[in-house]
Amino acid sequence: MQKKRYWIIGTILFIFILASIFGEVENDAANNHTNENNIENVEENNNDNELENNEEEDNESQQEEDNNNNENDANNKENQATKDEDREMDKAKDDKLTNLEAHFIDVGQADATLFQFQDGGETYNILFDAGDWNRNDVVNYLKAHSISSLDLVIISHPHADHIGQLDSIMEQFSVGEVWMSGNSATSQTFQRAAEAVLNSDASYEEPRAGDVYDVGSLTLEVLHPSSLTGGLNEDSISIRFSYGNIAFILTGDAYKENERAMMNRGDVQADVLQLGHHGSNTSTDASFLKAVNPSIAIYSAGANNSYGHPHEEVVSTVQNQSVELYGTDVHGTIVVTTDGNSLKVATQQDGTISPKSTGSSQKSNSKSSAANKQSTTNSSSENTQTTSNCIDINSASYDEIQEIIHIGPARAEDLIDLRPFKSIDDLTRINGIGPARIDDIKAEGKACVGG
Repeated sequence: MQKKRYWIIGTILFIFILASIFGEVENDAANNHTNENNIENVEENNNDNELENNEEEDNESQQEEDNNNNENDANNKENQATKDEDREMDKAKDDKLTNLEAHFIDVGQADATLFQFQDGGETYNILFDAGDWNRNDVVNYLKAHSISSLDLVIISHPHADHIGQLDSIMEQFSVGEVWMSGNSATSQTFQRAAEAVLNSDASYEEPRAGDVYDVGSLTLEVLHPSSLTGGLNEDSISIRFSYGNIAFILTGDAYKENERAMMNRGDVQADVLQLGHHGSNTSTDASFLKAVNPSIAIYSAGANNSYGHPHEEVVSTVQNQSVELYGTDVHGTIVVTTDGNSLKVATQQDGTISPKSTGSSQKSNSKSSAANKQSTTNSSSENTQTTSNCIDINSASYDEIQEIIHIGPARAEDLIDLRPFKSIDDLTRINGIGPARIDDIKAEGKACVGG
């Protein structure tokens, strides 16, 4: 009986222990399930939060993009307004431009052009080239127009018919700035000019293609050269002068290949073109003339000059493109006046340039004129030789010089450009003339200094 009681008590305790154990397992399972649910809830909450954050970021990005777009729109409107304002200011400025006068001065077989205008009550004077070495007509012309100062003097290249009177100009006028190509020459004319510039208070510049300068209301765009080749004519400074809606192009003695290079660099359109190299056939390429598309063309040459400038083919090319042509040999000094929108031409004298643009009879007349010019030159040459036993290298004509041994067309041009010469030995300054050829020239006995 006692044992049976113990067995019952033991059985009950065992049941309680088992129940306790199974209860803890169930609680653990329940807790685990609860924890899993909690983890899922946390993950869901995290996902919800992440979605909310992404939505907020997207909203912020969209807002920022909208703000940027609005800012860009505002900037674009502001820029457009600025451009419109600039255009209005430019238009107003053009409307207020005073007249500009471009004086293509009659300086014989040489070049000199004066630009004169006012801006803001101030008068500006710009001189492009300075005439020939053995004359004083540029100096006299400036004085006759009551000019005492020049803001800028541009020398296209160092040949004596372009730099000729620069030394006198530097000494007799107040010059603000001088532009030169950077090439040098061995002539006394160049040496005197260079010394005069160095001894002055003027600034000095060697402009290159692509440079743009403003002088008052006149814009100067450098078309050539981009770099120096050493060829004096080939490296001529060439400028596009813009005044309001009107433009002038001056190219010194630049050749056709140089003109084509200018075309390749950019816009060369202009209303007035000064023909290169005095109207020589070395210049005024037909494609260049077409690209410039001027209404007026002007050349500077001496009356009855020994070079035959302007050459017939150049005159025909210009007139065949219906361009109005003027020349200082026929019309004297030519003054072009513009208000920035229109042009007016005044000439010192009336005249007609031959040949005409079309027609066989006109061509026949031009040939006859050329023949007469050649006949006159030959007669002059014969008279010179009759009255003198030598050819003065400092004063003889282009044709006369070529009668000297070793002096052909190219060297004749160089000789004229390098004048004056102190002696026959001084001819070694001409490219290709050395001591042996000097001996030949002396032996021939035709050349002399001072005849």
